[in-house]
Order: sequence, then C-alpha cells, then structure tokens
Amino acid sequence: MPNRRRTKAYVIDTNVLIHDPSAIFNFEEHQVVIPMTVLEELDHLKLSKSGVSMECRQAIRNIDKILGEASPEEISDGVAMPAAGEKHGFLSVLMDKPVQQSTVLPNDLNDNKIINSLIFLQQQRPKTQIVLVTKDINMRLKARGCGIAAEDYHNDQLVSDIESLTKGFHEFKNSFWDTINKVETAHEPGRTVHKIAREELSKDVFINQYIIDEQGFVARICDMDDKIVTLWDRSRDHLMQQQAWGLTPRDIYQAVALDLLLDPDIHLVNLTGAAGSGKTILALAAAIDMTVSQNRYTRIIATRSVRGLDEDIGFLPGTEAEKMEPWLGAITDNLEALHMEDESTHGSIDYILQKVPLHFKSLNYIRGRSFQKSLIIIDESQNLTPHQMKTIITRAGAGSKVVCLGNLAQIDTPYLNATSSGLTYLNERFKGFSLGGGIELQGVPRSALAEYAETHL
Repeated sequence: MPNRRRTKAYVIDTNVLIHDPSAIFNFEEHQVVIPMTVLEELDHLKLSKSGVSMECRQAIRNIDKILGEASPEEISDGVAMPAAGEKHGFLSVLMDKPVQQSTVLPNDLNDNKIINSLIFLQQQRPKTQIVLVTKDINMRLKARGCGIAAEDYHNDQLVSDIESLTKGFHEFKNSFWDTINKVETAHEPGRTVHKIAREELSKDVFINQYIIDEQGFVARICDMDDKIVTLWDRSRDHLMQQQAWGLTPRDIYQAVALDLLLDPDIHLVNLTGAAGSGKTILALAAAIDMTVSQNRYTRIIATRSVRGLDEDIGFLPGTEAEKMEPWLGAITDNLEALHMEDESTHGSIDYILQKVPLHFKSLNYIRGRSFQKSLIIIDESQNLTPHQMKTIITRAGAGSKVVCLGNLAQIDTPYLNATSSGLTYLNERFKGFSLGGGIELQGVPRSALAEYAETHL
C-alpha cells in the first residue's frame, strides 16, 4: 500500500474530513489514504457532544460506502472509488507504523503517529509521492521537517484573497451619474427604477448590491442580464430614517443593511464587519420588529458558533436556553442597548423575552431540525466550515429568513482561516442569488475607544 503503479498518494487528516466529510471524492484519479489513527479519531468524536459529531458520522459513512465488503488486501492496496469518467481514484487504509521500527517523532501524539507511519511508508514505497493533507498548520510544518510533503485542503476554497469578496455595495466619488452616458428612468408602482447598459458599469455587479455616491444617490440592483442593469432608486433620506424596534441607522452602510433585513423578499442576509460595527444590534432589532410588530415570523432563533460550545454546554446546569445564555451574551447585551433609554431596562428586557418568541439554540439543535416561518440569526458565523454553513442554512423552511453575522478577522477555530471560512464560502456562493444580499459594515460606531482599538491594537 499504495499500489506501485500509482505515483501519488494523498493522506487525509481527521480535520479535513471534519471540514468536508466528502473530501475523499475530490482527489481525481489519485490514491486517497486514510490512516488507522484517523479512523480511531473519527470513531471517538462521532458520539461526543462536540459540534463535529455529525461531520464525523458522515465521513465514516462515506468511507464505509466505498470499502464495503472489500478484503483486507484490497483495502490495503486501494478500492476504486466511483467517478463520472474513466479515471477514478482509489481509497485505502494505512495501518499504524510497526512499533518495532525506529521512530522519528515520539509516538505520544496522534499527529506524530501519522507522520511516523508516512515516513515508514515513504521508505517502503520510494517511487510513490506521499502528500499529507491537513488543515493543521503545525502538523504540516512537522511533516515537512521530516521530509514528507504536506499541504492544506483547498477544494472548497473559492477565493485566494478576501479583498476580492463583494462588500455588497459600490461607492462612487462625486456623482454616479457622471460615469453613465445613457439611462432610461421609469416609475413603477411604489418605486422608481433606472435602466442602464451593463457595459457602462466598469465594476463587477450582482443583484441586490447597492450603488452609493457622495452626492446622496443610493440604489439597489434589482434586476440584471448580460445587457441591462436595473437600479431601484432608494431615497437616502428614507433609508436613514428607517426604524426597527426604535433603532435608526447611524450611517448609510447600516441603512442599506437594515433595508435588506426588513425586506420580506430577501430570505438570506449576510452581514460582516469589524467588532462594534452594528451587525448584531441591527439583526436583533429587525428580527423583533418583524416578529412582534409585523407578525411576519413566528419565532426568532439565535445561535452562535463558538469553538467547544456544544461540548461545554453539556457541563453547565439548567435547560438548553440557560446553558446557551452565557455564550449568547452578545444577544442579551444588544437587547439592553435597544432599551437603555427605558425607565427600567431590566424590566423591558424581561418583557421582550416574555413577549418575543426568542429561542437560544445550539448549532446541533438547528442542524437536526426544519424551521418554518422562523428568523434564524447565526452569530459568529465566520467559525463555521462551508459544510456546516450548508447544513444549517438548508434547515430553513418555508417563510423563514436566515441572517448570518460574522467578522473574518476574528476566527477562533484553529483549522479555519479567512479564505476557507464558511462565511467566505457563503459570500461567494450567494452573491448572485436574487433572494439574498450582504453588506460589509464600515467603521466602528460602538465608541471612539472601540474604533481606535480596532485600528491600533
């Protein structure tokens, strides 16, 4: 193992299968190798209270589907995987390095066991290029230090630089109309639209993006094809005077974000930005307003992706809501901010929690359910993998809306970065979705101190 006829073998680490349980299918015609240590780690995690148990079980099912009734010899050499064309890959299992052989690294850590097995395998099969695929940077460094090629898993990484992500708007200096030669304006029921030639816009544009200029013009792209872009004229004064549960936007970026949040035809909103830019308070105010005042949704479900959350809450006393409350302090803090001018802030919050069907749920709870006419707020969504993001959003049933909040500069998960985050994946995959939109909020309105800290610390 691997077969001498195959010149390259990709060895998959546990964190890759947690990140993408279908990763084994993404290596084309090459050999894919699963170390026995990885299978043991998956087995240990599949029944744990951690937030990755579902991914572990799915990965195990995928491996079992391929290996099936194969003999030990076939499993060692490689079992053919299904493929659309003539070329197909092979999946095999690598036993741990024999204990009687000398080791390069101490065998006290699972990472070291895997690397030692790869060193031994490379010695046994010198004509086969062994490549370790792991999202653990330190493990890649150790493998390379031992002479084993190592790389990150990039299959679901859609961008190489987050600077290329859409911000949800395009800003123009002076007047936007100075850059346009011809426009057709029409007054439709309840709105004014402008039709301009697609070639007149020098920037890449997508539906539900905003056009903002320094002269006060604001418009949302409401329709487009290869030739024509239709702009929905949105009055700047109207946007700045919007209210959601008493909250008014502080700048035009918050205003267009609130415009998306309050639009019943927008089913997915993606808000990013620095800490203190207003993501959570905007989402919460809009959610309460649409649930209580407009009766558009029957409940609000708030959750937050925190490393270790689903494991840690199992050790806290109380109900699920009580266990989740310490992790969802941002939600309750913003409830206080919405009612800080009230005579009794505490009383107002209690009233809201009694009147508003606001539920704090763990991610595992959401991923196992289907929600109808619900508004789902996912805070700290930058810590989700693309697979987790897909799993959660597909829980939204008829009449539901999903609001994803996150800051790509504050990723807490050790095997994710800004380009591989599920929030980045969402931004790219949904940038042309007619029922979705996103805004990167600017500035730090929380306080002058917070703004200075964001830029200087």
